[in-house]
Amino acid sequence: MDETEFWELIDATREAAEGDPEEQADLLVDRLLQLDPEMILDFARHFEARYNRAYRWDLWGAACVLLDGASDDAFDYFRCWLIGQGREVFEGALHAPDTLADLLEDFDEEIDGDGEELGYAADEAYEQLTGAVAPDLGIEPAPAEPEGTPVDFENEAVLAELYPNLWDRFRG
Repeated sequence: MDETEFWELIDATREAAEGDPEEQADLLVDRLLQLDPEMILDFARHFEARYNRAYRWDLWGAACVLLDGASDDAFDYFRCWLIGQGREVFEGALHAPDTLADLLEDFDEEIDGDGEELGYAADEAYEQLTGAVAPDLGIEPAPAEPEGTPVDFENEAVLAELYPNLWDRFRG
């Protein structure tokens, strides 16, 4: 599976789920079950690589504004959700996290921002298909600390300054 096929699966399942991350995860498992085990592992590698790329302080700060706070777990689930939003939103957020204010047409605080189940979709599909736990993906693990300069998540003035568009739209 190449990068284009990865993003096509993400986009197709997001659209079919009408943006509901839990439904998207279920649809993703269904779609992955139609592939062979090695393709599922390729998907998992693509997902994990992007998940690790998004382990950044600036993106965590943006998640804090968007979600009105983000613990370690909440940021993990946010990164899964961000991947589930598709290539344009994901890459845009990595390039400039404050642009999430423009990249997200709708944001429902009840369901958006938490894509925990998306993070398990490949493992679940692999296990259902083979009866075995997915092997190690053979990719470099995430760094111990997020990349970049730490952000003071408790300081609203700092968050408003760093993320003016997100702040105005979601907290202002």
